[in-house]
Parts: sequence; structure tokens; C-alpha cells
Amino acid sequence: MALATVILTACRQDVQEDKYNITSKFNVTYNIYESFENNDDGSITYHAAAWGGLVGVMKERNLPVDWTPYESITFEFAEPTKIETQVLISEKVKTWGRAGISSLTCFFDGLDVRNVSEVLFQATDSTTITIKSVRLTPIASNWDSRTIWEDECHFDNWENGIYLPPEHFANLTEGDKLEFIFTTDRTDFGRTYWQFKTIYATTEMTLEGNYNELNKWGSAAVGRDATSYRIALTANDIAKLKELGLYVNGYYVIVTKVNLLRKLFQHEETTTEETQ
Repeated sequence: MALATVILTACRQDVQEDKYNITSKFNVTYNIYESFENNDDGSITYHAAAWGGLVGVMKERNLPVDWTPYESITFEFAEPTKIETQVLISEKVKTWGRAGISSLTCFFDGLDVRNVSEVLFQATDSTTITIKSVRLTPIASNWDSRTIWEDECHFDNWENGIYLPPEHFANLTEGDKLEFIFTTDRTDFGRTYWQFKTIYATTEMTLEGNYNELNKWGSAAVGRDATSYRIALTANDIAKLKELGLYVNGYYVIVTKVNLLRKLFQHEETTTEETQ
């Protein structure tokens, strides 16, 4: 009997809580016509209504939490989604997910996530989605920022844009990022959405790095209070940008700066290898 007690105690010590898995916090629906089930494997089956929402309440001791140590939140799905989805964090961070994706990551890049109260996961129409997990990813690297454009461009209703020539993209490595610093134009109180569209200049082809965030017109939505938008560049993105350059425009966004962000540790390793 004593042996059984010792074994049970040892087993319990082996079980460690995964502090980055916050799936269990999603336990409220935004719409009374929605429902969800908590499955034995820890996943959630969410029966969504159009523009309802599965809500994760993040407060601790009734106070907002600070997510500045983290770089992103990721929703993993049991099977590819059938319709478009989005993640919304306090109106400041918004990520759109096209239909057919198996995961949706919302990056916090450069955004204010010091006071997070809740996270809203939405579908654009009625559907059932099984969410395998929702996880936070800690910040794992430092970035070096270089400004390649600084002025003021009012996109208005797709009327204006910014062209960045190929020479700006000469020394990039896969995973480096484009960063747009901006404000949203809220002069019209009835306006409810704001968008970016990034293409290889002189083409209609959108960048690959934010593919999962694009709607059917190739545009990415940003939150009302957002102030920066970043795209992690793929190898193909970099090759195309070196050849053609970039053109960016959008819907009622005012861009004041464009930066290139490079992973410091990544380029330091490359330099060391070349020296040897």
C-alpha cells in the first residue's frame, strides 16, 4: 500500500503544466446562439455564428496581463478551416486567416500588448472548428531595424501607395521582416476596417510572407488602434523584391515609415561561418 502511494506521488511530479498553452482560457462565446465543447484531449470544438466569437479571458486577479515577453499567439486547428477567420486582441492587434489554413498566428510585432484583457477568435460565417490548442510563443531573438522610407502617405481609398525599389532589399535573409509604421484614418466614424496590400512592383502578385492573413482580394486587415504591421519574408519574397521592388497601398491607412528588420543572431552566425 505504501509502495502504491510512492508511485502515485512520483507520477504526479512528472506532470508539468505548460504555461504557454492557454487553450483552457477560451470558455465564453460572444453570441448566445453559439456553443462549444471541451474535448478530453484538451481541444475545443467551437460552433460559430457569423461574426460571433470564442472569447479567451486573460485577466489575472481581475487585471489585464502584460504580453510583452511574447512575440505571438497561435491557434492550431484539427483540420483546415472552411471559411475565413480572424483573431482580435483589444482592437490593437488583428490577424485575418484565409479559408483552408491549419493554423493562424497573430504576431504582436511592435504593438502595445501591455494590457491584454481578452482575445477574440471569430469566423466570418456559421461553421464548426476544432481548435487543438492556443499557445503563446516567447520572444526568441533580437532585431536590428533600418529605415528605408520615411514620409507620410495617405492611402485613402486605394488611391495612393509607396514604391520601394529593388536596391533596398539587397542584403536580406529568409525570415527578415518588413515593418510599416502607421496610423489608421478615423475621420469617418462609420469606418470599421483598415487594410494593407503588398505586391511585387509591376505585378499583381502579393507577398508570400503574410499569405495566411490575406482575404480573397489579397489584402490584410489591421486593427483600429494598430500602429505597426510586419511581414516575415520568405526566400521567394526576397528574390522577387531584389528583382522588382515592392509596391504597397491600402484602405485608409497613413504610413509614415517603412523599416527592414533583420535577426541579429542569424546574421552574426552567417558572418562567422563566412570568416571561417
